[in-house]
Amino acid sequence: MSKNPVVHFEMPYKDAKRASDFYTKAFGWGMVQMDEKMGNYIVAQTADTDENRMVKTPGTINGGLYDVSRVEKPEDRTVHVIVSVDDIEKAKEDVIAAGGTIKNDVMDIPGIGKYVSILDTEGNAVGLLQPSRQM
Repeated sequence: MSKNPVVHFEMPYKDAKRASDFYTKAFGWGMVQMDEKMGNYIVAQTADTDENRMVKTPGTINGGLYDVSRVEKPEDRTVHVIVSVDDIEKAKEDVIAAGGTIKNDVMDIPGIGKYVSILDTEGNAVGLLQPSRQM
């Protein structure tokens, strides 16, 4: 098994209802609208999960959609993937050593884990997630 798998995807939306309706109708995804406190994020349920919200089928991932108007920089308004890491501080060091950059401070996402955005050597935004231990 490889290390540090892709565990989540994110895509921007301009119209929450329109985006939710599209992915529900086109692919049968369950779309769960979060509230303002969670930035009006929409959780995209593409695969069945267990009681810990982990996918049941290896190789599948779930994702989400974010309100593009909440993103200040145009270059950050893009589809990106989130990579699971065991130690976010070590992963940051590895990113820098490999020629990437750290975009922001590590933030805690309650019930999910620690998250930071990076840029790879090609300028692609990638998320790093150190999942909470209860997951």
